[in-house]
Formats: sequence, structure tokens, C-alpha cells
Amino acid sequence: MTHPAGGEITSLRSPRVKAARQLAKRAFRQRARSFLAEGPQSVGAALESGAEITELFVTAPAASRHGGLVAAAARRGAPVHQVSGEVMAELAQTVTPQGLLAVCRFIDIPLNQLTSQLTSQLAAARPGLVVILANVRDPGNAGTVLRTADAAGADGVVFAGASVDPYNGKCVRAAAGSLFHLPVVAGAPLDAAVSALRGAGLAILAADGGGPARLDDPALAARLAGPAAWLFGNEAWGLPADLLALADEAVAVPIYGLAESLNLAAAAAVCLYASAREQRLAGVTGQRG
Repeated sequence: MTHPAGGEITSLRSPRVKAARQLAKRAFRQRARSFLAEGPQSVGAALESGAEITELFVTAPAASRHGGLVAAAARRGAPVHQVSGEVMAELAQTVTPQGLLAVCRFIDIPLNQLTSQLTSQLAAARPGLVVILANVRDPGNAGTVLRTADAAGADGVVFAGASVDPYNGKCVRAAAGSLFHLPVVAGAPLDAAVSALRGAGLAILAADGGGPARLDDPALAARLAGPAAWLFGNEAWGLPADLLALADEAVAVPIYGLAESLNLAAAAAVCLYASAREQRLAGVTGQRG
């Protein structure tokens, strides 16, 4: 392990620590094109994906527990800095820091790169599955949807309109490593995202509690089995009329009990797994290339 002169960093005034702490703010992340990934799950996913790690901060106990990750980062050329628990608490900004935190370069891709990948996929008769987050502001919800999309085998997530920054610390933590597993597009205009994905051959399905189609309607199975992009709206007000108008079909998740509705993350899980199931029943064994 490499250390700065003087060994363990214990001061919050250390230039390295101050620079990393600034990445908690979106403006500084955008300027540096870098973000923080905390914990062994996220750091391990970053290493496995080939993401560029520019620095790694680790406490002594975490270095003992996760020596393999520390060594892998060092082999990749990332400077490794041992820090005190107090410094790690400031960097991680969590109640119980896991003692391991990486500074990573942005990994999002342009919208046209995603659509190009999908076009090639569809040409090989492999339906695509994409998530469009429309003005989703809550970072925990956004990260959970990203994680769910990863689990369902989706081919990408588009953070569109006024959606939260995918590199927000809470979003990265909620994604639990999935940010590094599938393509992410950040900051795309909603109409451009819908138009591009439709142009690539995907149907646009809007999750809407008042939608005329129901997710459990057998007549919807054929559409779910095909290439699709699910449009999910803001937690508080869902999808307004102008955004619903962008979709090919508005689909409601049926409520069989007395609950008024499902939250965003739960609704996304139901919708994405419905699509994934129908695609597999239609003979698709896996979407990602």
C-alpha cells in the first residue's frame, strides 16, 4: 500500500481529503468529472468494470478486511491513502462508513452510443430493455431503480430531464455497485431520449396508475416480449399529461389489495420483471452483450 509522506492521514485539512470531500457537491463533480464510490461492493464493481479509479482512501481495519481490493486498485495505478476513522467519516458521509472509498472518473455514455448498441442488438434479434427516469429527484429511489434494472437484465438507464445526478452519493450507495454494471446516460432531454429510443426500435411504455392498459392483461404480453423502454416519473406527481403523450402505451400496475399505490422503486421492479419474463418466455436468454 502506498501512503503520503507521514503515513496515515488524520487531518480534514489535507488537500487530498478536501478535494475528495468537494465531490459531495454536484458542481464540483461536474468540474472534476469524478465521483465517490463507497464500500467494498461499489469499489469491487468499479474494479471489475474497468472504471478509472484515481484515488483510494482506506482505514487500517478496512485494509485488513479488503486487502485484495486495495491491492487490485494499487496494481491499476491508483494512489492508495490510509486515513483515520474520523477522516473516513467525513469522506463517506454515512452513519457507519465501511472504511473504503474510491474516487472514480465519470462512466456515463452519450445517448447515441446507447441507441447504437440497441440497434445492433435488435438486428441480432435480441430485444432491448431500457429505463427512462423522467424528472426523478430522489437519489435513493433512483439508485434503487438502477439496481433493479441491473437485476432484471436491462440494457441501460437514462437519467432524463430534471432527474437527480446518478453520481449523487446517496444514489451511488443505493445502486450498490450496479452503476458500474450497465450503461447509464445522464442529463438527456426527455423528448430526445424518447425519440432516440423509439428510433432504435423500442416501444415506449409509461408506468402510470391511471393507464388504460393493465400489466396483468394477457393482451399486453406480446408488447412486453418485444424491445421496450419503460418511462418512470417523479415520486410525488408521476407522469404529467405531456410526458404520457410521449409514450406508445400507458400501463397501470394492478392493485389487488387496499394500498393506494406502489412507490417508484416497487413499481419499477414489477414492470421491469414483467418485461424480462416475457422476453425470456419468447426465447431470449439474456439481453446484454
